[in-house]
Amino acid sequence: MQRPRGLSGETLLEAARRQRRRERLLTAGIYAFLIAASLPLLLGYGWLVLNSFSEKLVYGVIPQKWTLNNFRFLWELPGRYYPNLWRTTWNTVLLASGMTLLMLLIATPTAYVISRMQFKARGFLLPLTLILHSFPGITLLIALYYVLRSLNLLNSIAGVFLVKTGLMLPLGIWIMKGFFDGVPWDLEMSGLVDGASRLQTLWKIILPQVKPGLAALAIFSFLNGWSEYIFVITFIQNKESWTLASYVNSVVGDFQFLDYGLLAATALFYIAPVLIFFLFTQKYLMRVSVGGTKGG
Repeated sequence: MQRPRGLSGETLLEAARRQRRRERLLTAGIYAFLIAASLPLLLGYGWLVLNSFSEKLVYGVIPQKWTLNNFRFLWELPGRYYPNLWRTTWNTVLLASGMTLLMLLIATPTAYVISRMQFKARGFLLPLTLILHSFPGITLLIALYYVLRSLNLLNSIAGVFLVKTGLMLPLGIWIMKGFFDGVPWDLEMSGLVDGASRLQTLWKIILPQVKPGLAALAIFSFLNGWSEYIFVITFIQNKESWTLASYVNSVVGDFQFLDYGLLAATALFYIAPVLIFFLFTQKYLMRVSVGGTKGG
């Protein structure tokens, strides 16, 4: 009886070993690339933390003396050139959370209508959302300034809130439309056949299927509102209505007399809520794929 032609057991074992070695080298290369790419970011955050808790950094990296004096803005009264910290923090929270809520309330039903219903303007609305989003907000500053002035919304956080929400709505609608497109029609039709209305079907059947999309839209809206700067300094001259981004800018002042410890502490106070927020919500972003849901 002839032995079948092919690789011997030793040859197969050696091939498997070579494959494992290649996989280990590939994995090591990927991790090395990721570490190298993230190293500048980690060094920047490390310098920020060290500088905020020290009086002076020797050679730019070694703390000379630990102190909490850099965080004096937390308990000192606002000076002549600095706005009230806690008022600006509250304004930032209002802007970010208000944008998040309004984006969810407007973008979600609008995207559902465009995704699931047939009407004459549907083909026109889809490219329109992309065209509107393609305009950089900074190119509209002058026009938006006159619009807010005619509406008596200058020097108020409400004006910035409406502008930011309006500019971000096309992107929010497009994101949510992709998630609604990924929901099978059979689920919706089963609810309609059982006697549920469109609103009941949306609330009880469709929305639970697009939770990752809602979470992603909420995260992007919150971060976008929290980091807003250019519209605040353009439309608001009253420092009582500033946000934290403008507060950090006021700390910078003249670079010739810049207190790096104070600046680092202020920046750390500014980014800490965002980092905490992202740490608690990143699990939802991990479920997102472009244009639809990756997993529930």
